Amino acid sequence: MIKIQNLKKRYAQITAVDDLNLTIQEGEIFGFIGPNGAGKTTTIKMMGGILAPTSGSVMICGINMGKDPENAKRRIGFIPDRPYLYEKLTGMEFLRFISGLYGLDPSQFQKKAETYLELFSLTEWSHDLIESYSHGMRQRLIMASAFLHEPQVIIVDEPMVGLDPMAVVLVKNLFKRFAEKGRSIFMSTHSLHVAQDLCHRIGIIHKGKLIAVGTLDELRQNTHHKDADLEKVFMALTIQEEHNPGAGAGIES
Repeated sequence: MIKIQNLKKRYAQITAVDDLNLTIQEGEIFGFIGPNGAGKTTTIKMMGGILAPTSGSVMICGINMGKDPENAKRRIGFIPDRPYLYEKLTGMEFLRFISGLYGLDPSQFQKKAETYLELFSLTEWSHDLIESYSHGMRQRLIMASAFLHEPQVIIVDEPMVGLDPMAVVLVKNLFKRFAEKGRSIFMSTHSLHVAQDLCHRIGIIHKGKLIAVGTLDELRQNTHHKDADLEKVFMALTIQEEHNPGAGAGIES
């Protein structure tokens, strides 16, 4: 569903993402973690077609994002960490705007919009201006908009920021059901417990380089913490990388 090949992004003398290679399969929830400034958001933006890579490619469902961005973007639902919403629109108007961008059949819009507004507990405020929404409500609305056109891939940066505990449970269950349908989720997050609970595999990026990738058990094998949670494994691998750069752990080509 997602294939990243030799992806690189340079800013003057700084390499934000350095020769990244990853394949995300159908039905997989993939977690992408790393320290601040490691290159997570830059990677997400290149995957979503917001930022052009210096070199390399992103394939979405076999479509090259660089060569055919319109068709590639039709396959994804993109949830940024700081979404921009048109505050003078109501929630329903915003969803109608998004459905137009994706070419959703107008006859299907109302039912789909009502379904996702109800799912994200926004029905009561669907005709209120977005400027009156709380941060959590805005986050739920952008998620509703990402699922509206039934994408094959969800690309999400910090999905749980600003959500209350009930909304976090809702989103976790939604992501699991989405993957069970054979679709894929690429999720960047600082919430390591969320990544541990949800993700089939996890990739760790550090200073622009992918230093480890695998299941939690596979990542544990590269540390001295055989029964540790993801937080301890993450700390061990990043410290190991600081002392022995380029050693890698379970890197896929």
